[in-house]
Amino acid sequence: MGPGRVRAVFFDLDNTLVDTAGASRRGVLEVIKLLQSKYHFKEEAEVVCDKVQVKLSKECFCPPSTCIDDVRTEHWEEAIQETTGSPASQNAAKECYFLWKSTRLQHLTLSEDVRAMLTELRKEFRLLLLTNGDRQTQREKIEACACEPYFDAIVVGGEQEEEKPAPSIFFYSCDLLGVQPADCVMVGDTLETDIQGGLNAGLRATVWVNRNGMAPPKPSPRPHYTVSSVLELPALLHSMDSMDSGHHLEAS
Repeated sequence: MGPGRVRAVFFDLDNTLVDTAGASRRGVLEVIKLLQSKYHFKEEAEVVCDKVQVKLSKECFCPPSTCIDDVRTEHWEEAIQETTGSPASQNAAKECYFLWKSTRLQHLTLSEDVRAMLTELRKEFRLLLLTNGDRQTQREKIEACACEPYFDAIVVGGEQEEEKPAPSIFFYSCDLLGVQPADCVMVGDTLETDIQGGLNAGLRATVWVNRNGMAPPKPSPRPHYTVSSVLELPALLHSMDSMDSGHHLEAS
């Protein structure tokens, strides 16, 4: 890590500041109820939802002009057909998708603790939200959790030429804030994008939010620091300058 004070902190959004995974699970539960009550699925309802989750994890947005709502409606249509062996009506697929989506957005919130933390940090540091993903999807999440007032800038990967872990998106973020990479800390829950990206760009430090205390797979990028909650960040930032650059803080 370079010398001098930390001047800026870059935050990931999903599963770092907001519980996207938990909100998605709530959406899935609502869709299961819908499939069982309206469409008379039994155990197939959970299978359909499992298949959709796999499809979501493999999404790629090329060309970028593709409408995400159309792509994700197709996920549900395919999953229903794969599970039942019969073509799914597009209306049923749309109903499942929009119920999942609306439920997820309803439950995407910045907790009071996170709001308070960001408010305090912004008194000392410049804050930037750096999130990968489709432009429409991420902007809808940002609006749903009302996080824009807490940041000096917001950068969405789907609006840039490259996403995390490419160095270019980190350099663009630095330019927006008028800081150098060595002035910045990246905070996120994903080793392959948040942590690797911060390392690729030569940021002062990377902080991995490891909520579940899981052991990182090998090989994987090695963060400078590991915390179990983003709420541990203020204490870490205040002690960072006095820490030896080779020391790793493991928070329980």
